[in-house]
Amino acid sequence: MQIHNPATHCGANARSIAAPHDILCVVPNESTEMTDFFRNVHCIMGLPIDAMSMDEAVRRLQHARISRQKCFFSTPNLNFVMASQKQAAFRESVCMSQLSLADGMPLVWVARLLGIPIPERVSGSDLFDRLRQQTESLWRVFFFGGPKGVGQTACLAIGDKPVGVLPTGYIYPGFVHTDEMCRDELLQCINQSESDMVVVALGAAKGQDWICRNHHRIDAPVIGHLGAVINFVAGHVKRAPLWMQRSGLEWVWRAKEETALVRRYLSDGLSFLRLLATRVLPLAWHQRLHRPTQEALRHASLDCVRQGSLHLIALHGAWNLGNLRAVREAFTRVAQGDGNVVLNMAAVASIDSAFVGLLLLLEQALASQQRGLSLRATPRSVRRTLRLSSVAHLVLE
Repeated sequence: MQIHNPATHCGANARSIAAPHDILCVVPNESTEMTDFFRNVHCIMGLPIDAMSMDEAVRRLQHARISRQKCFFSTPNLNFVMASQKQAAFRESVCMSQLSLADGMPLVWVARLLGIPIPERVSGSDLFDRLRQQTESLWRVFFFGGPKGVGQTACLAIGDKPVGVLPTGYIYPGFVHTDEMCRDELLQCINQSESDMVVVALGAAKGQDWICRNHHRIDAPVIGHLGAVINFVAGHVKRAPLWMQRSGLEWVWRAKEETALVRRYLSDGLSFLRLLATRVLPLAWHQRLHRPTQEALRHASLDCVRQGSLHLIALHGAWNLGNLRAVREAFTRVAQGDGNVVLNMAAVASIDSAFVGLLLLLEQALASQQRGLSLRATPRSVRRTLRLSSVAHLVLE
């Protein structure tokens, strides 16, 4: 294990500390941040994705840095989607994040097919490059993970020029269990660096798990798993030409540069084709057949009452991105309360990706407080929308 936390820069003067092995991670029982139900979030293949451009994403992270408000951001790509189909904990880690950006072009293509307003691909690598290029502020960045020696190389590659990004340190935890990477002295090392952002590179599943366990204990306001960034910055892996990135062919280049990825790409690609045929295309057709009427949208309403320990929300009419304000307000109120939440869907005519995205956020907000969400009397057409959106787990009837 390598741990380096320089006072002002990385390199020969970086200090090293010992790494005892008798302290285990403490997982917080509940989130201290309130869920933002006014995000422009949509469900794409079972994951919440923010409809946000690169410029908007940069401004969102800048706001978190300046205000010191926590922003755990995820960058779902096709591998994230496939992993979330098999592992509920992985899906929950994305739902837990305060910002979820469409890193993979397949997500953008699916969004366009389904009429979801995702403006562009916002990859983690491009986002980090934008932070390096901007000059109005200086981001203090700590690297956690990556192959042995790459964190140090990345720090040296950035250098200590006061433009864009300043490296504050790195930790190479080695190939150990997540518990071993949650020890107090590792987190203290990160906190002592007084960083603005922690870039995690541990592999998607382990990286998301580590962030979910520890982001409440880390002082840096911004944290995200950017697995490839550390390799790109260090120069160990060369990025694809811009035309390949924009055309969705970056995976071909990555497979050439990192042959270990070939098997994963083949597996994810085949799984994506099955998902496309069995859910995405049927969902597009289902939406076309069940377009809401203007009357159903205009007269959409809800009633929210307290019944014992339960919050009961009865929804009526059709719900889509344009008329969700009442839903956002109701979800905000019940998330701040106590007790389980029940949604009566009997009078719901139709829902869209924005409504389903809010359901995912509400489910995770309640779960973080050991509370539950259930949908009752869900009409067949709405159940089909949920199933084809890869969130059938929300309907337990």
